[in-house]
Amino acid sequence: MTAALRMTGVSADLGGRPVLRDIDLRVDRGQFVALLGPNGAGKTTLMRAALGLIRPAAGEISVAGRPVRRAGSAAGYVPQRHEFTWDFPASVQDAVLSGLVRRIGLFRRPAATHWRAVWDALDQVRLADLRTRPVGELSGGQRQRVLVARALVLAPPVLLLDEPFTGLDMPAQETLTELFAGIARERAVLMASHDLAAAAYTCDRLVLLNRTVVADGPASALRDPAIWMRAFGVGPGSHLLKALALPVPDGV
Repeated sequence: MTAALRMTGVSADLGGRPVLRDIDLRVDRGQFVALLGPNGAGKTTLMRAALGLIRPAAGEISVAGRPVRRAGSAAGYVPQRHEFTWDFPASVQDAVLSGLVRRIGLFRRPAATHWRAVWDALDQVRLADLRTRPVGELSGGQRQRVLVARALVLAPPVLLLDEPFTGLDMPAQETLTELFAGIARERAVLMASHDLAAAAYTCDRLVLLNRTVVADGPASALRDPAIWMRAFGVGPGSHLLKALALPVPDGV
């Protein structure tokens, strides 16, 4: 089976500083995978490389079997909400349509097939009944679902989520978690998150990243506290280990 996203021996530098080293990662259709690590671990850089926005210093990246050489990767990307201009006078369906601008052309009118793709994406995120509402009137959770629909409108084989729960209350987080799990039944989903406990509970696999892949597997296989201590650079008395209900390290 062709991987939805595959990285082999990927290294990346930013401003002459090494950020990623020897990344080997595979995400297949049907998998909901969490990308976990401390600030500065390289999570955003990894996603930008998968989108073709950063050229690796070494290694190969492919999406659905096609090499990622430049911006315009087949991966779908959901940024954090603060990266989108919500006070722009646009409806929900217009915001989702903006995900098709490169495909339609900057000054061309969308065809019926483009609008059908928009409405299908809104159906997937359960916002079809709000398609004519101004985006500025939406709640935080609804805005996040608009960004998901904007990524889904291109029918990508893999969906990349950058901290999708930031600033959202628990009901909105639960709605999104259910939504992402459903999306992962049809495509691959890779989610960067700081909510370690929720990721361990909801995701099929956890990828612990700190410049390189420290560990990769289901939460049940990552019960050794030493793995998390190495990935996050924390000591044996860290609250992180307690939050994950990991065994107390020897000597503590």
